[in-house]
Amino acid sequence: MKFVICCLLLMSFADAQQKTVIESVKANRDTALEMNPNSAFWRNARPVYARVDPQGNELPTYQTEVRSRWTDTNIYFLFVCPYQRLSLKPSPDSTHETYELWNWNVAEVFIGSDFQDISRYEEFEISPQNEWIDLDINLHTPHHEEGWKWNSGFEHAARINEKRHIWYAAIRIPFSALDSRRVQAGNTFRVNFYRTEDSGANAKQVMWQPVMSNTFHVPERFGVLRLVAK
Repeated sequence: MKFVICCLLLMSFADAQQKTVIESVKANRDTALEMNPNSAFWRNARPVYARVDPQGNELPTYQTEVRSRWTDTNIYFLFVCPYQRLSLKPSPDSTHETYELWNWNVAEVFIGSDFQDISRYEEFEISPQNEWIDLDINLHTPHHEEGWKWNSGFEHAARINEKRHIWYAAIRIPFSALDSRRVQAGNTFRVNFYRTEDSGANAKQVMWQPVMSNTFHVPERFGVLRLVAK
């Protein structure tokens, strides 16, 4: 009986770990940003799903697939976002950074390499119209949104499939903007993934790890991303 209980506890622990860890699988070489999840580049990635609201309630209609891969110089993310209705900024500009882009629908990556000071991390946003913003977040300061003046050099692409009601976003972030360590399998980062849908009374906040708060900036609730060789 004790053996059965121990096995069940180990299985529960493993299941809990799976739900809070995303593995980023190494790619042989860098490539142009690809938004097809069935492409050769993304096929071998191991997806996780953002499908809960801030309090952890399930939002299956908006289940968002997130994939990641890495090379010696960059880390990639892909979002696959089924939608009902989008709230988009008029006159989009995908060439220049859009301050306060978070006021419209976006997909977001929060990622940090500092496990000693978890209030320091980076934020990357992309809209269905390929607008973008990146921020160096420091929660010790009273106005962490001022971190948007930082520039990571990340690349981005987005498209909307209106027929299927899905939008896609892909980003490539240089490791030099995230971390001072040598890039290698086994390195870990603190991460969370978010996306927003619609606006006003119909607005939805969809996330991987529930923040249990009215702000996305709760680093204590982040999961872990691990670089793996294959």
